[in-house]
Amino acid sequence: MQAQFRFDVLVIGGGAAGLTLALNLADQAKVAIISKKNLTEGCTLYAQGGISAVLDPSDSIDNHINDTIKAGAGLCDPSAVRYAVERGQSLVEWLIDQGVNFTEETAVNGEQKFHLTREGGHGQRRVIHAADATGHAVETTLAAQVLAHPNITVFEQHIAVDLVTGRKLGHDSNACLGAYVLDREHGKVVTMAARFTVLATGGASKVYLYTTNPDTSTGDGIAMAWRAQCRIANMEFNQFHPTCLYHPNVKSFLITEAVRGEGGKLLLPDGTRFMDRFDPQAELAPRDIVARAIDHEMKRLGIPCVFLDISHQPASFITNHFPTIYQQCLKHGIDITREPIPVVPAAHYTCGGVVTNLQGETDIPHLYAIGETAFTGMHGANRMASNSLLECMVFALAASKDILRKKSDTALVTTLPAWDESRVTDSDEEVVVSHNWEELRRFMWDYVGIVRTNKRLERAKHRVDLLAREIEEYYGNFRVTNDLLELRNLVVVAGLIVESAMRRTESRGLHYTLDFPTPDGTLPAHNTILIPAFFQCASAATPATS
Repeated sequence: MQAQFRFDVLVIGGGAAGLTLALNLADQAKVAIISKKNLTEGCTLYAQGGISAVLDPSDSIDNHINDTIKAGAGLCDPSAVRYAVERGQSLVEWLIDQGVNFTEETAVNGEQKFHLTREGGHGQRRVIHAADATGHAVETTLAAQVLAHPNITVFEQHIAVDLVTGRKLGHDSNACLGAYVLDREHGKVVTMAARFTVLATGGASKVYLYTTNPDTSTGDGIAMAWRAQCRIANMEFNQFHPTCLYHPNVKSFLITEAVRGEGGKLLLPDGTRFMDRFDPQAELAPRDIVARAIDHEMKRLGIPCVFLDISHQPASFITNHFPTIYQQCLKHGIDITREPIPVVPAAHYTCGGVVTNLQGETDIPHLYAIGETAFTGMHGANRMASNSLLECMVFALAASKDILRKKSDTALVTTLPAWDESRVTDSDEEVVVSHNWEELRRFMWDYVGIVRTNKRLERAKHRVDLLAREIEEYYGNFRVTNDLLELRNLVVVAGLIVESAMRRTESRGLHYTLDFPTPDGTLPAHNTILIPAFFQCASAATPATS
């Protein structure tokens, strides 16, 4: 007999967004969190920089808004930006109340105050942080409270297979009723019914060969929402972090933007700086500009990496501000107090996602999306540094309030159909999954990376279409596994990225194409909204707007 669970709220994902939402619901609702690996194993844990918020008297809400909109290259939704920025200080206060220990410094008058750093795109210092491991501090603090709360059930080593919606069951309404979830440890699919389901699965940077993200970032929430008939927006805007450690024995280690914020200089192998040739802000230019500049110099000179040098700062300053980076580099023979760090760009953040309103609601009733999975309109064509933790937790708080308002009026489906495995078998061709995984990520890196062309995108689309058919046939014949589910989701996300990129006939923000190297000034800037087939003919649909 297949296991059936029932909850008020099912949260798919255990990063900062999912944990924040769960903690703000649990006193009044029965909540479940499913996590692919251990609860803390996700992108939040590895976030180094911090949280951007207006905390200094010399700063202002309007300054933060203007910096964000400028970085977003004309596509930020001003209402979403203002909503998040105005709530930055209260979010930081909430995190302090939860026990997050942010880094302090001694002021001129001898009093202790929080240290604020500056990162790319910011006009001044406004990034509060916990040394160079802010994500670790936030994730572990919130996770400890979640695990101790009697109304929250955590399912570790579980991955969502697909959402259960009314239309899939033949109902008139397409409301989300829960999800099918694979218990990875036992290889069984369980059914979880919920009044509300929340996608908090993070981004999709694992679609690229080189990424700063952990292996869990496979776009699961975006792919499931698309299959369930949600609109998806701006998937062409994939942020490549300019500085990932370049070393043969290191995988996905990020060198935080704060290193440049504290005076770090980008150098060519001969020791010369180059960023001032690309932007007046030099090393503190927005990430899209810095990543393209590095990519350009690597290709121009045929070099495997560039170098980031902070060694001119006192050694004590470096080890106090960047202890994690110092220790990680030292472990691999690089003393950053004496020598520069070899760095390369790597896929880092998905600026597009599932279209939501300011409460996190998607196009499907009772389905929410928060964090990197969602498209709120805040980031536009390029996310400004350290706005991600701000956005994911501010909108998680907004979604929790909206869910609590609607909870008493939303019925819980008592029983959902069991997962049907009657026509599938165990696979004897696992090599197909690993081969397709490698092929997909490699051609996405080669053809849909930092610099694109029409021809490269056409090649990518041809390969995506072939892989999608092959993977869907495989999915229909064999029992699901974690690797198969992630591959199935990645190929959906790859298709959405390629389709979005082909529709944007200009260069803007993170989308740069040699065929259209400048922004299109003849038309107002527009978002790329991908609409499922059902949506195009469903008169009853009531899409969310941001």
